[in-house]
Amino acid sequence: MAWFFLIIAGLCEMIGVAMINKLHRDRNWQSLVFMLGGFGASFAALTLAMETLPMGIAYAVWTGIGAAGGALLGMFVYGESKDWRRIVFIAMVLVAAIGLKWIA
Repeated sequence: MAWFFLIIAGLCEMIGVAMINKLHRDRNWQSLVFMLGGFGASFAALTLAMETLPMGIAYAVWTGIGAAGGALLGMFVYGESKDWRRIVFIAMVLVAAIGLKWIA
């Protein structure tokens, strides 16, 4: 169940990051509410995940999902560069998070 909460935390982190971009562009209260809700839900789910998972693993996976997911959202939703080098570095973040789990 902890891994489920950790994945949910990472997805909510992606929502929060996407809403930062939307808030920056639109400056409306709905974007602010979704941003705060996304980050709040992310921290709540991360807290639940960390009741079972070690902090180092949980934080690395949560950060990896948020960072990689935010970069992918930027590329596919907001038209940011899809340069192959960018994709390689996103993959490296994911491989590092998986590697931490694998060796733990």
